[in-house]
Amino acid sequence: MVHYGHSNQLRQAKAMGEYLIVGVHTDAEISKHKGPPVFTQEERYKMVRAIKWVDEMVEGAPYVTTLETLDKYNCDFCVHGDDITLTVDGKDTYAEVKREGRYRECKRTQGVSTTDLVGRMLLMTKTHHSNMDNPDYQQHTDNFGKGPKGHSPWTGVSQFLQTSQKIIQFASGKEPQPGDTIIYVAGAFDLFHIGHVDFLEMVYKQAERPYVIVGLHFDQEVNRYKGKNYPIMNIHERTLSVLACRYVSEVVIGAPYAVGKDLLDHFKVDLVCHGKTEVFPDKDMSDPYAEPKKSGVFRTINSGNNLTTDDIVQRIIENRLQFEARNQKKEAKEMAVIEAMKRREHQSEGAAQAAH
Repeated sequence: MVHYGHSNQLRQAKAMGEYLIVGVHTDAEISKHKGPPVFTQEERYKMVRAIKWVDEMVEGAPYVTTLETLDKYNCDFCVHGDDITLTVDGKDTYAEVKREGRYRECKRTQGVSTTDLVGRMLLMTKTHHSNMDNPDYQQHTDNFGKGPKGHSPWTGVSQFLQTSQKIIQFASGKEPQPGDTIIYVAGAFDLFHIGHVDFLEMVYKQAERPYVIVGLHFDQEVNRYKGKNYPIMNIHERTLSVLACRYVSEVVIGAPYAVGKDLLDHFKVDLVCHGKTEVFPDKDMSDPYAEPKKSGVFRTINSGNNLTTDDIVQRIIENRLQFEARNQKKEAKEMAVIEAMKRREHQSEGAAQAAH
């Protein structure tokens, strides 16, 4: 998947240098080393290009990063999160560049992982945001994220904790300027994906100088009109996901469902857009876009992409057994590395004591 944890890693990486090149692996490489990817390589290429800290993207990057790769793209060093990545035979994929001092590490975003998101999708309940302690959820995470022994710190399920600092780091901080066209869109933008990216790109292209504001509905509101266990991501996670997109200038956290006159006046909105997806009526059965339609500022956008959050959940459910096997295998490899690290520490401590 491509989620805000990855965006945060790219943000940190960009801050370490001036120009960020991101290599994305093919489906075949990921299947070989990790298990089936959720998004196809073409979808992932496009999604990574849409992250605002990315300057350049390399398609089909090798799974093992070598000095040759770094030199080929004229890179001083490569950056990875502080979790372990291993090849199918359990080797550190960054061993060579680490030896040569051309490796940097950035902090992993606590509380999100592909594993956790997949777990939430497989656990189709309404309560996953509020009810992490419920026995069903615990039982499910046990099946999903744990191998037979122990618990890897990288593959567990934890809750994301939003801070004002994180929002500031992701936000552009740019005010609309005279001459900008202020475009407003609203929705859940759950599990931010290529369908959203294509839509926002088309919205961005509606004006010469677009300033795109995305209104995000609160979790309860999304649950009211989407049902099931939506949203999969809570409002804080969805905020970061949308802010990381290069086509977005500003996010309204907890936007009203009906796009009323107050909102249009407050943000001086020139244009309100909505995609081809169904517009659910408000609680009183009224059209949430009645006001912008009446004012003549409403536009329906056809992005040419019909992918929905529902479709992604379906992909996960269809591949459920493969994903569960993938996570158990990944955890077992991580646990083996942790055991080996512990053994090495004990050996060096033993040698140090013997030297005394």
